[in-house]
Amino acid sequence: MTEESKNLLGQFIPIQYHHHMLQDVARMQGFKNAIDLIIKPTDVVLELGGGTGVLSYFAAQHAKKVYCVEYNPELVAEAKRLHKLNPNCEKIEVICGDAMQYVPPEKIDVVVCEMLHSAMLREIQLEGIDAFKRNYQAKWGGNLPIFIPGATLLGVQPIYQDFKFEGYYAPVIMFQNPYSLDGRTTEMGDVVVYHQIVYDQPYDLSIQWSGKLTVNTPGKINALRFITKNILAVNPQTQQIVDWSNGHLILPLDEIEVTPGKEILVSFEYDSGAPLTALRPVITV
Repeated sequence: MTEESKNLLGQFIPIQYHHHMLQDVARMQGFKNAIDLIIKPTDVVLELGGGTGVLSYFAAQHAKKVYCVEYNPELVAEAKRLHKLNPNCEKIEVICGDAMQYVPPEKIDVVVCEMLHSAMLREIQLEGIDAFKRNYQAKWGGNLPIFIPGATLLGVQPIYQDFKFEGYYAPVIMFQNPYSLDGRTTEMGDVVVYHQIVYDQPYDLSIQWSGKLTVNTPGKINALRFITKNILAVNPQTQQIVDWSNGHLILPLDEIEVTPGKEILVSFEYDSGAPLTALRPVITV
């Protein structure tokens, strides 16, 4: 992957964007709860793609040592500055490096990685963790660390989306808050899980699916909604799941008139980390 493609695909997220992630309550609480649940005082932790270093800060409240790897030199400097303002961050070593190549100087107990985008597009979560597993086992062998998140589920759903904005019809790719209802969206069928990733298991870097979506509401379908749910941790005592969802990705389609019981045949194939425009489903009714 070239430097230019990394910039285009979100690997060099500008520093001014990171306040959005710090203000994302679901994201922050989800990762904090998972880290509080999993990380023990004897653990050595690695964060891949550290950004402002907030997840490394959460880890440092419990761990013995935290390595925080960030590719963007500007964010490396910012993470170091912010860590000086917060407790227990003397345990954190911030490294300016490429997550695709970095190998820690000691064995790791837990890996935290949030290089995630909707439908696994734009960011290199799959590619980065896959590279880490190869590099880590080549040097250290043995068992892999625990991963936060541990798994990701991808779903797709037929919808009707109101694409008029003050009278201007603009069917464009959109994102939607997964934790609130949008009155401009009508669900035309149920969510179908089309792919799942378990991070400590082997997986492909490309995603393919062909299947059926059943209509349960009369009207029109003019979009597919892609849902990305991350299983951050599972409490072994209660079996309660700590999860967090990326923004729903809404992909416009040509309008299709449907009635309940109709089946929509959908197929698509794309590489993880590719641009949003790489997801171009083929639709038939």
